Amino acid sequence: MAKQKKAPRPKAQTPKGFRDYFGAEVTQRTEMLHAIAGVYHRYGFEALESAAVETVEALGKFLPDVDRPNEGVFAWQEFDEKDNGDWMALRYDLTAPLARVYAQHRNDLPTPYRRFAMGPVWRNEKPGPGRYRQFYQCDADTVGTASMAADAEICMMLSDTLETVGIPRGDYLVRINNRKVLNGVLEAMGLPEGDGARDNVLRTIDKFDKVGEAGVRELLTKGRLDASGAYIDGVGLSEEQAAPVLAFLTSKATDTAGTLANLRAAVGDSKVGAEGIAELEQIGEFLTAGGYGADRIEIDPSVVRGLGYYTGPVYEAELTFEILDDKGRKRQFGSVAGGGRYDDLVKRFTGQEVPATGVSIGVDRLLAALREKGRITAEPKGPVVVTVMDKKRMADYQEMVAELRNAGIRAEVYLGNPKNFGNQLKYADKRNSPIAIIEGGDEKEQGVVQIKDLILGAKIAESATLEEWKERPSQFQVPRDQLVAKVREILDGQDQ
Repeated sequence: MAKQKKAPRPKAQTPKGFRDYFGAEVTQRTEMLHAIAGVYHRYGFEALESAAVETVEALGKFLPDVDRPNEGVFAWQEFDEKDNGDWMALRYDLTAPLARVYAQHRNDLPTPYRRFAMGPVWRNEKPGPGRYRQFYQCDADTVGTASMAADAEICMMLSDTLETVGIPRGDYLVRINNRKVLNGVLEAMGLPEGDGARDNVLRTIDKFDKVGEAGVRELLTKGRLDASGAYIDGVGLSEEQAAPVLAFLTSKATDTAGTLANLRAAVGDSKVGAEGIAELEQIGEFLTAGGYGADRIEIDPSVVRGLGYYTGPVYEAELTFEILDDKGRKRQFGSVAGGGRYDDLVKRFTGQEVPATGVSIGVDRLLAALREKGRITAEPKGPVVVTVMDKKRMADYQEMVAELRNAGIRAEVYLGNPKNFGNQLKYADKRNSPIAIIEGGDEKEQGVVQIKDLILGAKIAESATLEEWKERPSQFQVPRDQLVAKVREILDGQDQ
């Protein structure tokens, strides 16, 4: 009989486009989300946790092909006993599930419904450097009101959120535009809804940040050479047709009134364009009333993010400080949040237009920005470690750690092999522990414990002379009943 081959061992590696998050990163993200949730809650928004899985039909943006939905989502087909199969998918954002939740529960929800949501989303896209298939989003939305006050409020809340998590004023800018204004520009160009050239123009406008005014002019008309020398065909518009787009993209003036005047000239006689400008004007009035000046929030026609998705105001939070890229070149950090008004999403379920507006913060990018600003330490403190000098006295060590925990101090007993005491201290260093507790047989008889300040000890070891060691002791002997008090004193000193 042939000998059966052993099944190969599975490879211990994360799937392509995914990554693992360890203690420090998870702790930092949790603390930041808690701070953001505090701002959202202060503005009157309520938390919502919707399912991570939706039907593809409910998600709506992607539809299945012959075998499986493969355009951007992770999807599969479930069959019942009659072989009727429903396509299911992991959510690709937090907005599409909100539309389903509101349509399903609208009779039980207040109107307007103000909710915030935080959690992972999944996209079946090609991964790249810093681009993963699973990432966190943090959203806030108001559903059920067409008032521009809701859009202004979202922008004010976004400004407050950035400052609360540690992005100082002057290092960010929330910029606002309006989809209706762009529609007015397209009308002024003679490109009504349904015109095939319209999408090409929108895609070209979206490249404004990369190629500038001259590049957009070339792409709208005859075409241009890119950085590699390759020729990119233009849309084929005349200079006269392209003029309203360029007037729109370059209409930002030194103040809001000047910007709005330039936009009126760009949209010409378009009714929808005039409506969009009036909405921007209202938002500006609300922002002024709330005390939010142009140093925090401004109207900027160059914001063209995701314009095919939105129906009115759009906004984006951009971090304006400089960082160095992989090649050592200076560049601005860029966008960390965006959103806008989407009045047609719930309509897919109800058949009736339900106005809505909201914002989504890219959690990972915001965390990266906070690290760039030095607002997040690379490694948070670990637990106080109670070392084990005699494994027969484990009950004594458990009593110590219980006292520390009951006092609100994070602590643990070393549970590895206690034979080598040096390995216990190495373990504490790897955990980034602030303090180690030592109680051997002699200490037990004397009724004392040794408390080692690991953080101060590490600093002294890096730079101190022998005399400085004597002046700044990093290890203390205290009576056993003063354990908690001394640990708290050392921890408080480390935080100063």
